[in-house]
Amino acid sequence: MNDAIAADAPRRVSDLANARKAGAHVTVQMSFDILPVDFEHREHPFRAYLFLCRYAGALAGQPYEFRKCYARGCPNNLCTHVSQAVIIANRYLQRDLATLNAAGIPVAERSFSLADMIVKFENLKQQGRPALTVPDLIEQLKDNASVSVAVSLEAVPAVEHFANQKNAQTFFTGEFTARVGGETYQCHRCFACYSTEHEARERPPAVGIANARLGLIYQELDRYGIRHDTCYFN
Repeated sequence: MNDAIAADAPRRVSDLANARKAGAHVTVQMSFDILPVDFEHREHPFRAYLFLCRYAGALAGQPYEFRKCYARGCPNNLCTHVSQAVIIANRYLQRDLATLNAAGIPVAERSFSLADMIVKFENLKQQGRPALTVPDLIEQLKDNASVSVAVSLEAVPAVEHFANQKNAQTFFTGEFTARVGGETYQCHRCFACYSTEHEARERPPAVGIANARLGLIYQELDRYGIRHDTCYFN
């Protein structure tokens, strides 16, 4: 992000919506990136693809820019298959577009597309269990009072590949797992990321963003009486 942008500039879609509801003039431009990223994950590093949206514009005349990770996909079984990841990314994206439009910030209907990926995957098909977002998981569990959700959080170092450059990034990710009878329901969420090179400056606001998003999920689980782990990034 440009150093000229204030430290209290919006960093979430909800920040934009709340500012508009409070009467501020807000403009939004969106652009999509699908980046190959090498995750240095424990003893099993792997290549994945991140579905990112960059939000930019002005809030009350002040420029802002931030990006949001909507999903992570792999062409193997080390994380959500890329054909499922694009479905998950678009579900979360549509929720954000609805939030902006409802707040009075007009945005065009947009979506991620596998056709935009640099690396072409042939004959992509749904593999394994259906793709789940966190709201999907809650919908599956809300009528089962005995269920509990295990939450696993991790800060994963990675290297993004973009425009012939390599950028070291650290991603705050979480997995939500519930077992009902013989069925296991699981979903993955990327909550925030920051430049590893600028950790001292960028990690604290990234932690705040990730924990705010986690807090909203815990509130929703509590609303339906779904027991869950409660843990945050630090």
